[in-house]
Amino acid sequence: MAKSRLFRSTLIVSAMTMLSRVLGLVRDVVLMGVFGAGGLMDAFLVAFKIPNFLRRLFAEGAFSQAFVPVLSEYKEKRTLDAVQVLISRVCGVLSLVLLVLTVAVIALAPFVVSVFAPGFNDDAAKFSAATELLRLTFPYLFFISLTAFLGSILQSYGRFAAPAFAPVLLNVCMIGGALFAMPLFEAGVIGAPIMALGWAVAISGVLQLAIQLPELYRQKLLIAPKVDFRHEGVQRILKLMMPAIFGVSVTQINLLLNTVFASLMIGGSVSWLYAAERLSELPLGLIGVAIGTVILPSLSASRANARDDEFRLTLDWAARLIVLVGLPASLAMFALSDVLMNALFVRGEFSTHDAAMSGLALKSMAGGILGFMLIKIFAPAFFAGQDTKTPVKIGIVSVFANMIFSVIFIGLFYLANLPLHGGLALAATGASFVNAGLLYYFLHTRGIFRFGAHWRRMGAQFAIAAAAMMASLYIALPYYPAEGEMWHKISILLGLCMLGAAVYAVVLLATGFRPRQLKPSWSGQ
Repeated sequence: MAKSRLFRSTLIVSAMTMLSRVLGLVRDVVLMGVFGAGGLMDAFLVAFKIPNFLRRLFAEGAFSQAFVPVLSEYKEKRTLDAVQVLISRVCGVLSLVLLVLTVAVIALAPFVVSVFAPGFNDDAAKFSAATELLRLTFPYLFFISLTAFLGSILQSYGRFAAPAFAPVLLNVCMIGGALFAMPLFEAGVIGAPIMALGWAVAISGVLQLAIQLPELYRQKLLIAPKVDFRHEGVQRILKLMMPAIFGVSVTQINLLLNTVFASLMIGGSVSWLYAAERLSELPLGLIGVAIGTVILPSLSASRANARDDEFRLTLDWAARLIVLVGLPASLAMFALSDVLMNALFVRGEFSTHDAAMSGLALKSMAGGILGFMLIKIFAPAFFAGQDTKTPVKIGIVSVFANMIFSVIFIGLFYLANLPLHGGLALAATGASFVNAGLLYYFLHTRGIFRFGAHWRRMGAQFAIAAAAMMASLYIALPYYPAEGEMWHKISILLGLCMLGAAVYAVVLLATGFRPRQLKPSWSGQ
């Protein structure tokens, strides 16, 4: 992939992902305003997290990381007919597995809710709502996993727009469900009001799958599925996927474990953590996910053709962009956590107390943004070389680290008389750096990728600019009005963000950093 095309693809995915994240933020503001924190909103979030967790675990995580390198090898070294057969067989096997899993979870929904939210067992209304919502939302996994599969094919052929736009439809459907469909449910025409969100999730899965089909047809890759577990490509993907299920999605496992723990805490803890996670995902989605998505096909092609220098330069370029955005994003989220929650969420059923509790979670989670971003580029470096064992070992260590951190931080928060959910968020931050640090350690010791000498100067430049940004934010924060009209508070918040970004950019340029340092430095093929 030529460097101009790689950079352009990153911009496309970043733009589409940002649109999705912004609409996702609007969605969460609407949901929290309409339903509030705690109660049935906790029930919906748990029910939605289960298929969403499995989506990231199987479809966007392990499956994508196992499928793309094999598809890239077929694309580089075999005929179009062979590629079409591979797609057909993989689609057939994936569809069968998803169908069986969906039927099983729907049948065992009460048991699944008990496992993922044991704190709901003592609240009959919340447990019943979560069970019904899980049965309604879980088919979303079937459609969204196939969406991710088709999106991986398009991305391998340099078509990034449709896969990146698909998540926008989920947000549009959920906003529509809360604002327009919910009154029908509230009037008793269909069912309980919270069920409007369940139907919105289910419908969005079908729509996201549908928009992938036209581009696949144009690429002559829309092939009828056929189940064949004995196909050579299918067996290779399954072999790569088994350990990758754990390795690439360890972040999601840690966050889901936090949901399990939060269900045992005071009402509202699940919603507070969810609000913090959603805001922390804004910069992660803009750069981390976008770059991780774009570089995997490029890294896989470099590995398949033994272009090691291009492989390392691709990873170095991705790391520059990650640190450029991830470092100030982590620090700004920490500094502005309370302001963000107050300006964006306080309205309707979401109180100032809810904002303060969510702000505490975001402050604890903010430091992990950079760690989460680095995982998005370090993990694909292993999967591009079809090495799934190393990330899975690191993933196991990270999960245990999260558990240990959870016990330690919850204990410290308890002794300090602070809300316990903040300790959970801080544990996720610690686990993210354990994961990212170990991934880099093995990349470094095996000679796959190392931060070169140019990173010493560049790291100092990033650090100085970030420190100046933090100083400007803390100086300006007293001017934020805790009370007032929503749009006035949001305008002040935007002003603070613009101030921080401007100071960061000016100081970065003053230290000698230049935009050309962000350009890919290889010739490409």
